[in-house]
Amino acid sequence: MTGQFELTGKVALVTGGGSGIGQRIAIALAGAGASVVVAARRPEKLEETRAEIEDQGGKAACLQADLEDIGGLNDVVAQAARPFGAPDILVNAAGVNFREAAADVTPESWNRTLSINLTAPFFLSRALVPAMKDKGYGRIVNIASLQTLRAFPNSIAYGASKGAVGQLTRAMAEEWSRFGITCNAIAPGFFPTELTAPVYQDQGRLDALAAQTAVGRNGKLNDLDGLAVFLSAPASDYITGQVIFIDGGFTAK
Repeated sequence: MTGQFELTGKVALVTGGGSGIGQRIAIALAGAGASVVVAARRPEKLEETRAEIEDQGGKAACLQADLEDIGGLNDVVAQAARPFGAPDILVNAAGVNFREAAADVTPESWNRTLSINLTAPFFLSRALVPAMKDKGYGRIVNIASLQTLRAFPNSIAYGASKGAVGQLTRAMAEEWSRFGITCNAIAPGFFPTELTAPVYQDQGRLDALAAQTAVGRNGKLNDLDGLAVFLSAPASDYITGQVIFIDGGFTAK
């Protein structure tokens, strides 16, 4: 079975790879043998990810990119192919959450949230599909959320975008799976990231969230490793169009 989870010879592009969930997934894919291109806005954070991957014996390259610039995504795709070849795997992990009450949401913050969380994953995926078709192998992994199913306070724009990511994942699967390109989404529970920093600063709320899970704790970033590798590897050939919650049973209660 080991070969079913082997990513040697595969190339992965991970957006949001400079921190949090994107960074952890990039490290996991490199650990399974993939050559990884990490893309994000902040070059210093990208260098941290690259250095950690290379220190562990993996291969990585950095790509500074503003995914909100939809018109520049074709250039992102071209640059992503330069270090190791055209990506076989795309992880759409870049995201924003401004944590605004509904009354405070502006057209600008609404549009930026949907642009980064929803629009960029579609157009970036579509731009990578032709090369995946040529290979007969592709993996697109979106990052959904507990808010794909549930509502949380001060997150109306974020929740709308992540609800849409669930449907986008299914629509991508319907469109491209016949070409050997599977499309799935990981929906994390509460993990320590920059986006969840306000939650982690409130110990009472953090404890309440842990109690809501079936396993009695919040997530550790390495809890993501197995699922990320599985959805990127041949082992998941017959799984597509799924939103898989990795939340300690939060949504089961």
